[in-house]
Amino acid sequence: MSKTVVLAEKPSVGRDIARVLGCHKKGNGYQEGTKYIVTWALGHLVTLADPEAYDAKYKTWNMEDLPMLPDHLKLVVMKKTGKQFQTVKQQLSRQDVGNIVIATDAGREGELVARWIIEKARIKKPVQRLWISSVTDKAIKDGFRNLKPGNQYWNLYQSAVARSEADWYVGLNATRALTTKHNASLSSGRVQTPTLEMIAMREQEINQFKPKAYYQLQGKTKGGFVVTWKDNKNQSRIFSKEAADKLKANVSKEKAIIQYVDKKHKKKHAPTLYDLTDLQRDANRIYQFSGKQTLSVLQKLYEQHKLVTYPRTDSRHLSTDMVSTLKERVKACGVDEYAKAANKILKEDLRVGKAIVDNSKVTDHHAIIPTEEPVDYSVLSNQERKIYQLIVQRFLGALSKPYEYEQTSITVAAAGETFEAKGNRVVALGWKEIYQHDDEEDIRSSVPQVTKGEEIALNFIIREGQTTPPERFTEGSLLQAMENPTKYMETKQQELVKTIKQTGGIGTVATRADIIEKLFNNQYMELKGKYIYLTSTGRQLLELAPEKLRSPILTAEWEQKLAQIAEGKLKKDVFLKEIKAYTKQAVQEIKASDEKFKHDNMTGTKCPKCGKLMLEVKNRHGRKLVCQDRSCGGKKNIAKYTNARCPNCHKRLELRGEGEGQMFTCSCGHREKLSTFQARKEKEKKQKVSKKDVHKYMKKQDDFKNNALADALAKLKDRS
Repeated sequence: MSKTVVLAEKPSVGRDIARVLGCHKKGNGYQEGTKYIVTWALGHLVTLADPEAYDAKYKTWNMEDLPMLPDHLKLVVMKKTGKQFQTVKQQLSRQDVGNIVIATDAGREGELVARWIIEKARIKKPVQRLWISSVTDKAIKDGFRNLKPGNQYWNLYQSAVARSEADWYVGLNATRALTTKHNASLSSGRVQTPTLEMIAMREQEINQFKPKAYYQLQGKTKGGFVVTWKDNKNQSRIFSKEAADKLKANVSKEKAIIQYVDKKHKKKHAPTLYDLTDLQRDANRIYQFSGKQTLSVLQKLYEQHKLVTYPRTDSRHLSTDMVSTLKERVKACGVDEYAKAANKILKEDLRVGKAIVDNSKVTDHHAIIPTEEPVDYSVLSNQERKIYQLIVQRFLGALSKPYEYEQTSITVAAAGETFEAKGNRVVALGWKEIYQHDDEEDIRSSVPQVTKGEEIALNFIIREGQTTPPERFTEGSLLQAMENPTKYMETKQQELVKTIKQTGGIGTVATRADIIEKLFNNQYMELKGKYIYLTSTGRQLLELAPEKLRSPILTAEWEQKLAQIAEGKLKKDVFLKEIKAYTKQAVQEIKASDEKFKHDNMTGTKCPKCGKLMLEVKNRHGRKLVCQDRSCGGKKNIAKYTNARCPNCHKRLELRGEGEGQMFTCSCGHREKLSTFQARKEKEKKQKVSKKDVHKYMKKQDDFKNNALADALAKLKDRS
């Protein structure tokens, strides 16, 4: 009987699929059953070849060899994962294998992972596609009952290849041209460079901003109730002290009369469900998690714990076929502090309007929501719990009743001028009862009971303030700007503005966090507190990079054409011909430039290899010295940032030195040898009983109910 090979993207997902399909015989890198053989990649096993694969001269970076434009780009097996590629190839090549099921992540990049492996292995067997949004047993079973024809996704694969090859041509050529021209490690690409440009534009706005003093006229009663002056355009700011003083003098002479009292019952619906960018933004705002950190935690919740649906999604809606599964998902996540909210939802008809379920707004994947897998918080790390609970709050909030309040608006008239105040009285908390981090709520003072025509005594005061510049980017707000960069594009390019909105900005939900991480690691930007600042290197890179490569417009044009390739409306080769023409133009622009690059991180330390002065480089992982001559490659570590904490002030420690002389240092002055630190930690470990150990021990004891030992262990558990 002919068998089917199922190709997953990662071992954890592969093993889950194997278990569901009854593949219990374990091999090295695969599992086998009577009908199926399940094997897996480790992310990408195959990639585009480096330039030297086309010509030995490309091993050395020379400006005269650019641009590099091979007619066809070759595929190579990645060295680190070559062994697993051979395992996958062996399974695909077996005589008893008649079919292949692609079970990699359901998206453009997942399609590329699988198809490149099949192409490099030179396999010509029928292909089907497993397209699922969660890896629970139920989702896997349903997916295998509804396998799609492989050719349905052929154009998506062509689009993925086009994207990858275009980035090779433009990215490698621009990076080599900039690096050889200025003898400095300068990397440029059509996503990272526009991202830097947005930060530069924001910094320019801030630097050019000139604060203006403004004044607000307010009237205060003895009871502390405040009304604020508004003009006929509903503005309260007055930009002339003279005008504010004159206004105050006029109204102080006249009686203040309640002109208008209005009470309205209002409803505010919960925020929409999470897509990846929105979740990364909230995790950064609330917990200061980086985008990459959030995605890494999400992957574990998705693959390992099976608690959430597919993470790399740009949709905030669900499809109609999911409505029947919602109650089961509510039961699964509605435990502990969410039990009360979950029970309320389950007792009533589900609230699933267009804000939640809308097929037209679901792309490859729906919003991130909990799966039907019941949660056990004891097996989650602190970070996993935080991210999971953000998703649970959004999900239960969206299914809960709206927040209801009574808004009272009061208008006061004095000397022909208008003063206003608003106050809210909560009628029903609704979804807000669920939220632990609702810091977006407007807090207004309560409004006293007054009637129309009533005279009130007001003490008029002038409050002074200053206009403030726009806020610097945080990692969360930068992710949001990458998703919608239209304010950084020329308004006359309306067609492209529309496209970039439709295609979801620059980069993809799956790659943006990596792009930001790369910009930090390459020293183009840095974090000061929670805000992002350009470095001198980043600023210079923008001056040196080709103009078109700095704008989100390039990505808009690319995404427009990649979407056409995915729809079968444009040939991949036509697009790549245009890309090669642009690559020539970009390299020529860099060659012709008269701009100079200046290192701002030069030290007095000489390179041990060539004797030239070294540069100090720092990133999120630590600080090191590198030779200023890129071709030399000399380097020396200074310090590594660690997760070890200072015993005095509890700040993160730096690890300096090499070998036995390695030492932890802290900004508070604490110093401790690595060997001493390790001995101290080992001693502490022996003295401490972990929560996990106690929990496991208690679970094994059936007869530990109401006895002295059980009580003692419970107390120990509470203390630890």
